Amino acid sequence: MEERIPMTLTHRLTALATALLLAACANTHPPSSAPAADTPPAPTPAITAALPAAPTSAALVPTRERAAGLLEDALRPGEKVDLDAADVNADLWARLRKGFQLRDLDDDWVRKAEAWYSARPDYVERMTTRGSRYLFHILDEVEKRGMPSELALLPFVESAFVTHAVSSAKATGMWQFMPATGRDFDLKQNIFRDDRRDVLASTRAALDYLGRLYKMFGDWHLALAAYNWGPGNVQKAVARNQRLGLPTDYESLKIPDETRYYVPKLQAVKNIVLAPERYALTLPPVANHPYFLSVRIERDIDVELAARLAGVSLETFQQFNPQMNKPVILAAATPQVLLPYEQASVFAENLASHVGENRGPMASWTAWIVPKTMSPAEAAKRTGMAEAQLREVNKIPPKMLVKAGSTLLVPRGEHVVADVSGQLADSAALNLAPDAPPLRRVSFKAGKADTVASVAARYQLRAEQVAQWNKVGANARFKPGQAVVVYTAPSSAAPVRVAAAKAPAKAAKLGRGRTVVAAAAP
Repeated sequence: MEERIPMTLTHRLTALATALLLAACANTHPPSSAPAADTPPAPTPAITAALPAAPTSAALVPTRERAAGLLEDALRPGEKVDLDAADVNADLWARLRKGFQLRDLDDDWVRKAEAWYSARPDYVERMTTRGSRYLFHILDEVEKRGMPSELALLPFVESAFVTHAVSSAKATGMWQFMPATGRDFDLKQNIFRDDRRDVLASTRAALDYLGRLYKMFGDWHLALAAYNWGPGNVQKAVARNQRLGLPTDYESLKIPDETRYYVPKLQAVKNIVLAPERYALTLPPVANHPYFLSVRIERDIDVELAARLAGVSLETFQQFNPQMNKPVILAAATPQVLLPYEQASVFAENLASHVGENRGPMASWTAWIVPKTMSPAEAAKRTGMAEAQLREVNKIPPKMLVKAGSTLLVPRGEHVVADVSGQLADSAALNLAPDAPPLRRVSFKAGKADTVASVAARYQLRAEQVAQWNKVGANARFKPGQAVVVYTAPSSAAPVRVAAAKAPAKAAKLGRGRTVVAAAAP
């Protein structure tokens, strides 16, 4: 989204306050019991209603003071927004420069990064324009914690401010959190949302993590190295230098090239922010007030409908709310959406109109807990969906079964009044199992010449599997009479005799004294 925030901030904030007042006064449907877990909701077509008309001139317009009281920045809950503050239209880059605290690096790695950025002015322009949407909020958080303002530039290095960025190691989001680290800092990751992509939640978590690393190392350069390489690795590198009597600063450690280049890249971005003309680069103007506001939602709503109510494209809506994994926003887990000022005003106004006209649920999707293990085809039939659609929306790969207790996103029937509960929205998981016949357990006594390799060949298995089942080495030889166990599909099993159900099991002799007993795998 390339639009700039115009200077008529007061007018837009007043309009937003009006819309928020209307939203606060609107009625909502009372909740009722959700359907039983084993009864899928009947399908209903997607919501395609046109946008509601704007309120008439007869709508109540609050005073300017009342409007200011209704406005709230997501990072400053409860604080009044001062529409006449002298610094509202100041240059955020200047504020950022004043907070620089880190000791400067000046080496070949820094010059390499400077050359890389200066040779790519188009890339830098795209990166800084994207970053301008989020910088005010990030810098606000950094300053609240008394941290160096250089940390607000770290997403330039991590992801170029691409909120959907995913690394080859599965690090995700603007701050590039690994799954386990994200969970350590309370970033929810389930089938409905991934908070590693949430602008506000991931920023809070990243600064919490950096603060913890600084307490651990007492040095910001080492803390940044640990953010990239892992604190355990940096601790080992520091301990190694201590044993050798060497300095333990960032420049003196033995670290991988990726981490060696990491802090110099941040230094290069800092140098560009300090003097962009030196590198023949330009920075987009960034005003010293929030680029976006949070707008509260109280009912589940389709992402597509939310974008339409805001008057923005689906892509633009997702730029500000990138944590959504599904085509529906669950209010119990995501009670607010982020939108630029003008779009927030439009969204609040249209949302109030939609609810006020009692148009029914705003979500055409809901969650269904699978009562038993079943195929996607059976699940699709029970929910009134096409199998291809169920597979696509729930990301079910081929040749897999959906295990009992899994949560699927399915069409929301007209009789479903209650939204998805907070507990389900936070804990929903999709568990899959291979769609294959159960394995047969085959046990027998080894003959004189039996080895792991020969048994594996006989049952068309891998030697490593046979060795693992019998807790021996892959090259082991079985002792004559030793009990051997394999698991195999019924169609590929060697001929066996299975004891009758009501009679004691009788072993069958299979040449060279091998005794085989077969049974279904537990």
